[in-house]
Amino acid sequence: MSERAVIVAGSRTPFARAFAQMHKLDAIQLANAAVTGLLERTQLEKDQVDAVRWGGVVLPSASPNIARELAIDLDLPAEAEAMTVTRACASGLQAVVEAVELIERGHAEVVIAGGGDSSSNFEVALPPHVIHAFAPLALGKGLGFGGWMNALGQFVPPWKALPRAPKVAERSTGEVMGESAEKMAAIHGISRQAQDELALLSQQRAAAAWDSGFLQEEVVGVELPNGERLERDTLVRPNTSVERLAKLRPAFAENGTLTAGNSTALTDGAAAVLLMSESKAQRLGYQPLAAFKSWSFVGVDPRDQLLIGPALAMPLALERAGLTLDDMDLVDIHEAFAAVVLCCLKAMESGDFCRERLGLTEAVGSIDSDRLNVYGGSIALGHPFAATGARMVTTMARGLHDGDRQHALLGLCAAGGLGAAAVLERL
Repeated sequence: MSERAVIVAGSRTPFARAFAQMHKLDAIQLANAAVTGLLERTQLEKDQVDAVRWGGVVLPSASPNIARELAIDLDLPAEAEAMTVTRACASGLQAVVEAVELIERGHAEVVIAGGGDSSSNFEVALPPHVIHAFAPLALGKGLGFGGWMNALGQFVPPWKALPRAPKVAERSTGEVMGESAEKMAAIHGISRQAQDELALLSQQRAAAAWDSGFLQEEVVGVELPNGERLERDTLVRPNTSVERLAKLRPAFAENGTLTAGNSTALTDGAAAVLLMSESKAQRLGYQPLAAFKSWSFVGVDPRDQLLIGPALAMPLALERAGLTLDDMDLVDIHEAFAAVVLCCLKAMESGDFCRERLGLTEAVGSIDSDRLNVYGGSIALGHPFAATGARMVTTMARGLHDGDRQHALLGLCAAGGLGAAAVLERL
């Protein structure tokens, strides 16, 4: 390691429900907004930026390297190299970790990292047989009258050529995430009421974090195409209740426990983090917030418990940091579904699970509610897939200074049977 990488600041757009306020802003425009806010708030000169690392899940096919596009759009140095990474819902954390590695290997001193997605701008795919029929014609390979007739024949009957609706489903199992989470809830005995109570707590804490001004300090307003300006997250529901949540219908199974109220919504947004080498931050006059003590990425069998990854990744990150769960002042677990958070908590409290899956002699331990997702989570704030990891890094780095706190633990589940975690320490 050349020297330690430090988190200097973070900034994000408001998070909004897909196909609502920010639906006309694509992933690159959202990334530009988050990074512009970061540069303005830190007053960082653009020529100081050495590299960009960005996470994305719903990548635009014409310009998938969002990192490079935002660097060009914002007039960052032409020599600032840029790369986009994708690790499903852990993409934002992956991008930040990539930045840490660049700095600590001595390859860069100032890196902007983060991630974001516009679920409103999923690209709709035509059926393969239509593409295969029209591709030669589109490429200028004239196939004569017969080629055109063959291509047009793909539209008979018309519904054969309808675009495929986007579906967040596992290629290996065909299950959508909610179905996998329902299965996990049954395995671990997680009740509907417990999920609704966690969802309510997420909403209450997010609302309180906004009311106190804590979240306002990391969110930058976004200019909308209609001339209006969006300043706050739009999914926070401070006036909901367990009674209201209990009235919602199951979303993924007829007699299921997951609903729209205890699950994340499709969301648009982006989040950025500014990282520097410790000496560079000192020379430029910045006071760092935190540094990475450790991180971990793991895989699990998608056919087993698709989203149980955090229960494996968090103990591994703690082990690599030389710390225990009791040492953590804050724990932030991505609320893809309330059921997933509760399953992971229960798994880490289980001696059997920890012996069988982690090779430990005893349970990892339990997490008190007053340490868990204290500023709300993805259920209340929203989940623009690749933005969540960077949002969590920013919030936890700032949260360590919001009181006498030293360490924070992050955990995320991700599609494909992936888990991610990191331990931050206050500076």
